[in-house]
Amino acid sequence: MPSVVSKNCKMAIIKKKTWPEEFNEVSSGKKKFDLRLNDFEAKEGDTLILEEWDPKIKEYTGREIEKKITFVWKFKTDQTFWPESEIKEKGLQVFSIE
Repeated sequence: MPSVVSKNCKMAIIKKKTWPEEFNEVSSGKKKFDLRLNDFEAKEGDTLILEEWDPKIKEYTGREIEKKITFVWKFKTDQTFWPESEIKEKGLQVFSIE
């Protein structure tokens, strides 16, 4: 199934799988961000549909949640503030802020 389901000049509907722990954090309202590989186009105003995927049984659970994308920040790990060697050693973290 393609990631971008529908697209018009203003808005796209994007479907992505997510594991149960992350799905629960988003559906409870605690997690207000999503970190994805930049292998598809996303922009403010698009709709993100997260489909819960159970990695143990390798199947979708049937649960999904729809969210509006309000901000997109794209970057490459070799074009950040930190040396790539430090990123490989320590990793990155993303904050949700209010």
